[in-house]
Amino acid sequence: MSRISGRVELAGVVGQPIGHSLSPAIHNGWLEAAGIDGTYAAFGPKDAAGFEALLAAGRAGLITGVNVTAPFKEQAFAACDQVSDAAQLVRSANILVFKDGAIHGDSSDGRGVLNALTEQASALSLDGAKVVLLGAGGASRAAAGALVEAGAKVSILNRTRERAQVLADDMGGRVDVADTEADTYDADLVINALSVPPTYNLSQLKAGAVVMDMTYRPLITPFLQAARDRDLTIVDGLAMLIGQAVPSFEAFFGQSPPSLDIRRTVMDLLGEKA
Repeated sequence: MSRISGRVELAGVVGQPIGHSLSPAIHNGWLEAAGIDGTYAAFGPKDAAGFEALLAAGRAGLITGVNVTAPFKEQAFAACDQVSDAAQLVRSANILVFKDGAIHGDSSDGRGVLNALTEQASALSLDGAKVVLLGAGGASRAAAGALVEAGAKVSILNRTRERAQVLADDMGGRVDVADTEADTYDADLVINALSVPPTYNLSQLKAGAVVMDMTYRPLITPFLQAARDRDLTIVDGLAMLIGQAVPSFEAFFGQSPPSLDIRRTVMDLLGEKA
């Protein structure tokens, strides 16, 4: 059994709303399979003050660590005493680990993207690949950082060009801004990082391209279905969700997740077929 100071390890996910989160099912499934004496809970503070109180509990040693989602990511990053290179690059932290009264921040969103691509598009080499990110929000920012580090040539396509330019500037000019959709049809990989269905015309995308959607409800979104209809390789958002959970589990519980078909477990919860 794994314990800290004689108590059961407690970690969790923080957001508002949070009841829809699948992270507890993923982590608790791994904990049970690994025989670790711990639990992973969902925390839903009502506001910034409530989130600050949760951080205080972590600093006091009552919580091992938390994953952070909307709307607390910016507050989480600002509260960190130390951050990883990945978190610093994207100015965001979705993993907080509490140790000796300090908060250590990291970002696993980008690694979730890379893990998903490795799992479902293994033939794609990111080194030198042309990648288009649809959207310029936090999800796109995290993905851009990881993709650039992997050697990809990343372009941001967003309805508001100015917002895309802010992201590019924050990345130190390591990503470009696409002027028009037509400029992106030679991409090797297109990733939807929008919270709404994209209007991107996949019929114009070159043959052999890979298409990814960060959304996992439904598992096969209309965007992915359109790509599948063209016989393009698709990567779903559930692969990313599980992929980003792996480094979180390692950070909180000090070991890699056990061998377990956690994807099947989550798909059952979603009511999805294989």
